[in-house]
Amino acid sequence: MTHFDSLATGPMWAGFILFVLVMLALDLFVLGGNKAHRVSVKEAASWATVWVTLATAFGALMWWYLDGTAGREIANRKALEFFTGYLIEQTLSVDNMFVFVMIFTYFAVPAELQRRVLLYGVLGAIAMRAAMILGGVWLVSEFTWVLYLFGLFLVVTGIKMLVMADQKPDLDRNPLLQWLRSHMRITPGFHGQAFFVRIDGMRYATPMFLVLMMIEASDLVFAVDSIPAIFAVTTDPFIVFTSNIFAVMGLRALYFLLADMAQRFHLLKYGLALVLIYIGAKMLAMPWFHMPVQWSLLIVGSIIAVSVFLSLRLSAHHKIPGRAV
Repeated sequence: MTHFDSLATGPMWAGFILFVLVMLALDLFVLGGNKAHRVSVKEAASWATVWVTLATAFGALMWWYLDGTAGREIANRKALEFFTGYLIEQTLSVDNMFVFVMIFTYFAVPAELQRRVLLYGVLGAIAMRAAMILGGVWLVSEFTWVLYLFGLFLVVTGIKMLVMADQKPDLDRNPLLQWLRSHMRITPGFHGQAFFVRIDGMRYATPMFLVLMMIEASDLVFAVDSIPAIFAVTTDPFIVFTSNIFAVMGLRALYFLLADMAQRFHLLKYGLALVLIYIGAKMLAMPWFHMPVQWSLLIVGSIIAVSVFLSLRLSAHHKIPGRAV
C-alpha cells in the first residue's frame, strides 16, 4: 500500500487522543510524575508491563472493531500492521535509551530528578512526532517516490550506525549544547526540578533545562529514523501514529528498567542498525518484491532477539558490570 489509506473514523482518533491525555494526566497529577523520586526497577517493570499490555489490548480492540465493521481480512491486516509497527518503533526507541544514559551521566543528573525530565521529554516527543507523521503521510500520499528516498535514507543510516556503533559522541562539542551555553545564563548546579530560577533578579536556566533540550533533540533525531521505517509496513496515519505513541509512552519505563544494564546490551546497536538496513532495503525493493507484513515482524523480532541473546551471553562470559544510575 503506497497511498493515503485509513479506515480510522473520527471517533477512533478522538478516543485514542483522549486516552493519551488521560494517561498523561494520571501520570502527572495522580501518580506523582511531576514529583522527584527515584524510580525502582520494580516500578519500572510494572510500568513497562502496563504499556505493553495496553498496546496489546489496543491492537486486539482495533481488530475486534474492524472485524465487525470492515471484515476479517482487513481486521487481520490492520492488526498485523499495528503490532509490526509497534515492534519496530519500540525496537528503534531502544537506541534512545543509550543516549539518555549518556546525557544523564554527562550532566550527573540525580536519579530522583530523571523521571520528571523524561516526562516532559515524552510530551515534546508526542508533539514532534505528530507533526512529522502528518507531514510524512502527506508526502507519501502526494509523491509515492518519497518512499524510496526513505528507504535509501534508512539503508545509509543503518550502515553509518554499524560503522560508528563503538564511537561515543563528545557532548562538549555538541552544537546545540554549545549554542545554549553561549546564549543563556546557566547555574552551575541543579535547583531541584526547576528548569529556570531567579537569582538577584536575573533569570537563569538550570542544567535541568539543558538536559531537557538534549533529550528533545535526541528524540527528534531518532524520530527521523523511526517514522520513515514504519512506512515500510503501512502508510495508514492512524496505525503510524498509534504505534509511535505507544512506543514513546513506554520508553520512559524501558529506560528505568534497562539503564542499569545498558552495558550488557552492547551488541544491540548492531541489531538496530541491521533492522534499519533491512527495512530500507525492503522499501527500495517494493517495485519488484512484496514481502508480507508477517515476514517483517518475524525478521525484525529475530534480529533483535539474536542481538540481545548474544549481548547477554558475551557480557556474562566477560562479566561486564551494570552501570549504577
